[in-house]
Amino acid sequence: MASAELRAELNCSICLSLYTDPVSLRCGHNFCRSCIVSVLDAQEGAGGYSCPDCRAEYPERPALEKNRKLRNIVERFSSTQTDMEETRIFCAYCTKSPVPAVKSCLQCENTFCNDHLIVHNKTLDHMLIDPTRSFGNKKCSHHKKILEYYCPQDSACLCASCLVGEHRGHLVELLDEAFEKKKKELRKYLDELNPQKADIQTRVQNLQDHKGKIQEKASDKKKNISKIFMDIKEQVQMAEKKALSEVSRQEEKIVSQISDLIKKLEIQEDELSRKMLHVEEMCRVTDPIRLLQEHDITVCSHGADDTGGDGGQVSSEEDLDEVLMSLTLHRSMRDIVTNVTSELGVHVPDILMDVDTAHRRVKISEDLKTATASEEENKESPGRFVNYSQVLSRCVLSSGRHYWEVEWDQIGDCAFGLSYRSMARHGKQSCIGYNDKSWCLDMHNGEYKVWHKSEVLALSVKPTCPTLGVFLDYEVGRLSFYELCDPIRHLHTFTVSFTEPLHVVFYVNHGASVIIRS
Repeated sequence: MASAELRAELNCSICLSLYTDPVSLRCGHNFCRSCIVSVLDAQEGAGGYSCPDCRAEYPERPALEKNRKLRNIVERFSSTQTDMEETRIFCAYCTKSPVPAVKSCLQCENTFCNDHLIVHNKTLDHMLIDPTRSFGNKKCSHHKKILEYYCPQDSACLCASCLVGEHRGHLVELLDEAFEKKKKELRKYLDELNPQKADIQTRVQNLQDHKGKIQEKASDKKKNISKIFMDIKEQVQMAEKKALSEVSRQEEKIVSQISDLIKKLEIQEDELSRKMLHVEEMCRVTDPIRLLQEHDITVCSHGADDTGGDGGQVSSEEDLDEVLMSLTLHRSMRDIVTNVTSELGVHVPDILMDVDTAHRRVKISEDLKTATASEEENKESPGRFVNYSQVLSRCVLSSGRHYWEVEWDQIGDCAFGLSYRSMARHGKQSCIGYNDKSWCLDMHNGEYKVWHKSEVLALSVKPTCPTLGVFLDYEVGRLSFYELCDPIRHLHTFTVSFTEPLHVVFYVNHGASVIIRS
């Protein structure tokens, strides 16, 4: 009864058979892996997932966690059931009503219950073993005699006749002694395996814990990103309203001015029409005295204009200010980017190159954003790099999280990274990456390498994009390089305990040029 109840608890509710590779959902219910995978596959595209037992809903496909304890219980239960079935061996002499056997005789090759065993033992002195149906593996296949000895040299079980045959002169042991000796060796080996198993279980558990933390962290990140994009959408909508409002404001202002001018001109037109009618009337007068004494008519000289002086034209100032519209939109977009970087806790520094540190053959652009390897020589300066065509940045990074982008023209040799200002200016120690005061990514001969303390690591990825991103977390001690292809690829991360303020450093040679895109 208890076995049946236990079996019912160990059955999968989907296939109604013993669990195979059992896994758990977050709600706590267990299923065969293949069974629940089939159910989840069937629910794909339905807008969500649910547990077949409790109907607990999941917006995303739920992760399946291995249930090792349940798997072990099922295996032990199956093994016990198999052992019980195998041990249901009955007495060969109890033919009317089967009675479980207690012993088997190797010589007779029969099984006996307690009563028949007593009779057997009174008449024969045979070797008895636990009940079995298989007697063939208990006897020598060649001599058909009981196996009583063991030969360690040949790893074979022997009968008495084997000792005078091919195993003559071999050092043999009694079967029971060899059996106990082997069990002792196996127990010792088991004792050695147990710590290894425990270590593996601990590592698996640690990985499971790490996996759970990663999934939890990823879930939080997804929520944060969704919130950021919701905020961006709201800000974009506000920026759109602001830009449209500016257009409407200018339209209303200028249209109002034009409408006022139209009204003035219409009044002037009416006045002119009245005058013209009066003049036409005077033109039809035949009395000279009356015409000459008419005081309401003043004949203007040729070209004179009494309509207000502007001729009804709209000045250039009374047009839509497209520059103001663009500035309004640009400022809104800039504020959105600033808000996003603030949300992410990342600062985008304004990196300018320090001309006073540039090697004599490194040309710096007027905006201090571009460094180019050149044949023209700069004037000597105490702070310049002497042996290597390098230049430092003006800005100093001594705390916080920073991100900037660099574009290489994919000509010649180029390297960039970070260094302390105390890095040497001449000698081999002044080369970026050749000392303990600088870290860099090097692009040369179609491959990436990273350098620090003269130690080089060639990266497996090949350059595919001229634009690269750099991320620095000063307090954490992380310096990471990324290739800004689609998708973005992580190239390498240095883990460092920074002890001094940092400067961005660039190396260009053989016509190379590098631009700061921050």
